[in-house]
Amino acid sequence: MFTGIITDIGTIRAREDRGDTRLVIGTTYDTATIDLGASIACSGACLTVVDKGRDGQGDWFAIDASAETLARTAPGMWDAGRRLNLERALKVGDELGGHIVTGHVDAVGRIVAVEPVGDSVKLTVEAPPSLAPHIAPKGSITLDGVSLTVNEVADQPGGSAHFTLNIIPHTQEMTTLDEVKAGRPVNLEIDILARYLARMQQVRG
Repeated sequence: MFTGIITDIGTIRAREDRGDTRLVIGTTYDTATIDLGASIACSGACLTVVDKGRDGQGDWFAIDASAETLARTAPGMWDAGRRLNLERALKVGDELGGHIVTGHVDAVGRIVAVEPVGDSVKLTVEAPPSLAPHIAPKGSITLDGVSLTVNEVADQPGGSAHFTLNIIPHTQEMTTLDEVKAGRPVNLEIDILARYLARMQQVRG
C-alpha cells in the first residue's frame, strides 16, 4: 500500500527487453535500506525490487516490468532517460498524508490542457469511459503516482470525462508534474472506495 506522497524522483538508467523488461532506475534512496523483493511505486505502478546497488553515479535498483505492466501504463514512460515518481511502500505507523493507493493503474488518461493560475498550474485531464463514472469533485485520484484532489468533472460525448486538478508549486518541485504538457499520457488510479462501490453496484445489477 502507498499514500501517493512522492519521496523521490528516479531516472531510468537502462532498459533491457527480454522475457520481461528489466529496468535499472537511479535513485537518491539509500538502497542499503531496501530489501530485495520490496515494493516501490514507480509513477503509480507497484513493482518489485529484483536487484540493487551503488556505483559512481549513485544508488540504483532494478525491477522487471511484465508485458501486462507495459500494456496498462502510459506509453513511453519506461524509456531510458525518463523520470519516474517514486514512493516506497507504506509502513505501519507512517503518516497517511495523501490517500490509500494500491499501486495498480486502472487506466491511462491524457492531459488535455495546462493552464497557469497564479503560482500553481491547472491541469485538465481526460479519463476514459471505463473510469469516468468513478471520478467525483473533491474526491481523490492518483496521477502518475501522485495523490491529488479532483476540482471539477465534466462528462464528455462518448462517455469519457474531463476533470481538473490544481498543482501547487511544491508538488511541481517534488514530482515529475513539472514537465506536464497537453497530449501527454498519464497513469490513473481511482480512489479504492470508488473501486469497491463500482463492484458492489455491478453485483447488485
